[in-house]
Amino acid sequence: MLFGSSGIRGLANKEITPQLAQKVGLAVGSLHNSCVIGRDPRTSGEMIEHALISGLLSAGCRVTRVGMVSTPTLAFAARKYDCGVMVTASHNPPEYGGIKLWNRDGMAFDSRQQEQIESIIEKSGWKTAEWSRIGRVNETSAVEEHADMILGKVGAASLKVVVDCGCGAASTITPYVLRRMGCSVITLNSQPDGFFPARNPEPVEKNLEMLKKATVAFGAELGIAHDGDADRMMAIDGSGRFVEGDKLLALFGLREAKKSIAVPVDTSIMVDDVLKGRKIYRTRVGDVYVAEELKKRNADFGGEPSGSWIFPKISLCPDGIYAAARLVEIVENEGKLEALIDGFPSYPLVRGAVPCGNERKENAMRKIGIKLKKMGDTSSIDGIRVDTGNGWILVRPSGTEPKIRITAEARRGVDELYAKAEKIVKEAVS
Repeated sequence: MLFGSSGIRGLANKEITPQLAQKVGLAVGSLHNSCVIGRDPRTSGEMIEHALISGLLSAGCRVTRVGMVSTPTLAFAARKYDCGVMVTASHNPPEYGGIKLWNRDGMAFDSRQQEQIESIIEKSGWKTAEWSRIGRVNETSAVEEHADMILGKVGAASLKVVVDCGCGAASTITPYVLRRMGCSVITLNSQPDGFFPARNPEPVEKNLEMLKKATVAFGAELGIAHDGDADRMMAIDGSGRFVEGDKLLALFGLREAKKSIAVPVDTSIMVDDVLKGRKIYRTRVGDVYVAEELKKRNADFGGEPSGSWIFPKISLCPDGIYAAARLVEIVENEGKLEALIDGFPSYPLVRGAVPCGNERKENAMRKIGIKLKKMGDTSSIDGIRVDTGNGWILVRPSGTEPKIRITAEARRGVDELYAKAEKIVKEAVS
């Protein structure tokens, strides 16, 4: 299986090779006549990009290069073409490379489209153009149009903001958008560098110590952090605290979702409690699945606690730049971020795993499902989730390790709830 939950991804020059990229280009070019392509600053980016372009041109596809841009910038540019191709491994460490494919509406290629690409590659079923119909390459800029779109959707702001671009593609756009809104912007790690020397690209709390300290030291009202391709955005409040993703999800949901919202199965029940009266659709973990559900349900907003925020009114691609601008606007108009989130409830959550050989996972999950059904309402969207009324349990086989993972959250008694789930899993794998 070539595609994961967020495109094609693996170690550069080992799993993600020029040969594979050329085949992806041939497959995409066999299905589409025009394509826009961009990349993040990873050291493997240009290598993969050129191989992709070679395949696309060979299939007769017209290619437009936009250079180093954020993923949401590339996805926004795709509206003028048959599709978009982004060379990125998103929040993964620098040794990884990857490819994301985008539709004109900003949604990543769905499962059917991914299977179509995989089938063409597996069967070498691509087309190649006659010499006179080989594709051509144009170059243009996409950043300004994306920035103008965002600025047309948000109001002015005068906050002091620290932006940590993580040496990634956000360097090309986020600081400039916030300054044009009227903010005083201090940048960290805003020099694009494919080695990501300052920090790991994933914007989790342990990687944002510098941003937390800088936000306090500069007396800023807000800190903003991105991953390598800026489809994710996380925040630090004015007191230097990392804002949990579930709380940002609830904050955006209150303002964006009039009727409905789409979230992954591992989202906190705090979001349910804060967004009472709104329909909450749960999906598999992965922003592409959230986007698919948003499109299917015509929902108002969607996101993942990991930092992916999808605003369907602008795009079905997670847009960390728009999310940053929207958060700045909210804080400008409604007051300190600390005050806005401190009223949200917090519930204890326990995570763990039970060892289980890959060959035994399917049988074990079948046994686990039978017993978990006795504990409450169950869903098998992604693993097995049980809603008990007071909390929930999620049991999922790991896709990368010989383990079955367990997550439990409850308004009270979470340790007992987790212990019951762990006992069921251990009995199933023994």
